[in-house]
Amino acid sequence: FSAELLGYVSAGLTTCSFFPQVMKVWKTKSTHDISLWMYVMLTTGIFCWLVYGVALGSMPLIIANLISGLMSLMVLYFKLRYR
Repeated sequence: FSAELLGYVSAGLTTCSFFPQVMKVWKTKSTHDISLWMYVMLTTGIFCWLVYGVALGSMPLIIANLISGLMSLMVLYFKLRYR
């Protein structure tokens, strides 16, 4: 079991964890129970991980944080739009 494989499995699981939230917000148009500041901090952290992954040349970090960042930005967009 390689560290690279573990990276891809971890990246896949954490990235896929965003799908239910994005789909729920998209369908219900409700973001009342979502913390704006939590998603601002999360999105900033994801962007930092993406930059770190690029600096290391780590594809699991790059792919996971690129996709997670986009989904986190979607939730932020919905949070601001459906206030």
